[in-house]
Amino acid sequence: MATCLRLPMASSIPCSSSSSMTLKHRSFNIRCAAYSNNSSNIPMPPFNPKDPFLSKLASVAANNPDALFSRPQNSDMPPFLDIYDSPKLMATPAQVERSVSYNEHRASTPPPDLPSMLLHGRIVYIGMPLVSAVTELVIAELMYLQYMDPKAPIYLYINSTGTTRDDGETVGMEAEGFAIYDSMMQLQNEIHTVAVGAAIGQACLLLAAGTKGKRFMMPHAKAMIQQPRAPSSGLMQASDVYIRAKEVLVNRDNLVKLLAKHTENSEETVSNVMRRPYYMDSIKAREFGVIDKILWRGQEQEQIMASVDAPEVWDNKAGIKVADAF
Repeated sequence: MATCLRLPMASSIPCSSSSSMTLKHRSFNIRCAAYSNNSSNIPMPPFNPKDPFLSKLASVAANNPDALFSRPQNSDMPPFLDIYDSPKLMATPAQVERSVSYNEHRASTPPPDLPSMLLHGRIVYIGMPLVSAVTELVIAELMYLQYMDPKAPIYLYINSTGTTRDDGETVGMEAEGFAIYDSMMQLQNEIHTVAVGAAIGQACLLLAAGTKGKRFMMPHAKAMIQQPRAPSSGLMQASDVYIRAKEVLVNRDNLVKLLAKHTENSEETVSNVMRRPYYMDSIKAREFGVIDKILWRGQEQEQIMASVDAPEVWDNKAGIKVADAF
């Protein structure tokens, strides 16, 4: 056994070694012969001068054989790795990712999309016509906010042309607006509606369907109510066109009833103004009952105007005296 160990040790040591190194090799061979009587499996360092780990292992075997033979039996460290002063294992990919830091302003997680950030503040924003994809998202957000907190209010910001485009072409079914309306009515939360930009057709219904006293409108926003429009019939036969026309009339009657309910007007009044598109600015919308308050920088317009002093007060503060009449 000692003969087997002598060849790799002699090959791994340079020829320019001193006489003291030769004495250490002899000592190592004597120890190996002593251990061969007690152990049938003596570790023999492999020989590879280009491998730094194996070279280190051969050097330890030549200088301190006890480090190879007197090893703990139940060691969690991989074999022969504890011969280094401070062994380090390769980090896992997750550890490497956590350790990377580009700068102090870098986010620890990927940023969420904008609707998710608004949802964190309990804000639902309708900024497109009421097509099926928008309806799906809005209803899902309303249900999620009620699930998270059935008592906290929900803020519904509206800037939509309803089920039509700005040029009047139909892009969605009237059922899309009614679906959002029914979801709002089923919620236990207060819903604060705010019109920014435009609230046309079915979007105007959603604006008026907010919690009483919590329906707001920006000063330069527009609201408009109109009759539902029939989608393009194309080359449909006359009976199919008649069926669609009847459905449009049913949707119109439902829209009139709901608007009359939330605006506290009679159905006849709503029906008369809906004969043609009826546009309303913030003041007209409040008078018609679509909204309750007009917002300006987060405050009510009435409060701002009430805080403004009269012209005479301004003149007195400025030290201006009114000239006597001639």
